[in-house]
Amino acid sequence: MGVSLVKYHALGNDYLILDPNKYPMELNENSIKLICDRHFGIGSDGLLIGPIFEHHKLKVRIFNPDGGEAEKSGSGVRIISRYLKNFGYVTSQSFVLSTLGGDVEVDYLEPDGHLIKALMGKPTYISQDIPVAGKERAVINETMIFNGTEYQATCLSIGNPHCVIPMPEISKDAVLELGPYVEHDPHFPNRINLQLLKVLSRNEIAIEIYERGAGYTLASGTSSCAAASAAYKLGLVDRNIIVRMPGGKLKIEIQENESIYMTGTVDYIGTMILSDDFLLGIKI
Repeated sequence: MGVSLVKYHALGNDYLILDPNKYPMELNENSIKLICDRHFGIGSDGLLIGPIFEHHKLKVRIFNPDGGEAEKSGSGVRIISRYLKNFGYVTSQSFVLSTLGGDVEVDYLEPDGHLIKALMGKPTYISQDIPVAGKERAVINETMIFNGTEYQATCLSIGNPHCVIPMPEISKDAVLELGPYVEHDPHFPNRINLQLLKVLSRNEIAIEIYERGAGYTLASGTSSCAAASAAYKLGLVDRNIIVRMPGGKLKIEIQENESIYMTGTVDYIGTMILSDDFLLGIKI
């Protein structure tokens, strides 16, 4: 059958791309989970289906490795943008990419698309927009109890939902322990992404990430935007922020109107051809 998937990573946050213009097939939740599985499939932090040309828009659909569809992904935006440049779909320096969580303005800062700057939109802290259960309010520095312990949480959406918890020290073990409780807490009817935040200076933060539907990840674009925005809202940092993650660093710029620019790299890994046996096994 000759179905190929292209793989990139953005600071270790890796995605597979299925191009529906070359392989017009429908994937279900189980087939996406199997393709993303690191033992029985190719392995990735998610699957991108695109480009999709619809109503004069250039769109991408984003799926988590649990098979659920995500509204937006900063890493996914950068990765599909480099694919569009590498495979000739976009020849201009900038374009607009449509996601389920809103449109993103993309600029190529290098000819091969390795370094990308994206306008990710404005955050909202309003509970109904995130969503967070309870009365309508701005969810800023709110006391929440997860697994029997109180935390000061700031929640927001930048097209997808995030819960940011500042801590004096952060670690992989800490986010792995807390992440499942936060993701599935009754506060969050659509589940949520968690970032543990440590402020390093007025212009630098570090985060550990537990993503909804994916678990622990080395890097995340929307998590970086959310954590930087929350730190700014709390008065902990200035507008221009370096976000350090286990996979590398992103540059986040917060405009006066609170719009967020994200700048970071994308690396090409390779093209993987799915075997006929595998395709028959997932019943495409």
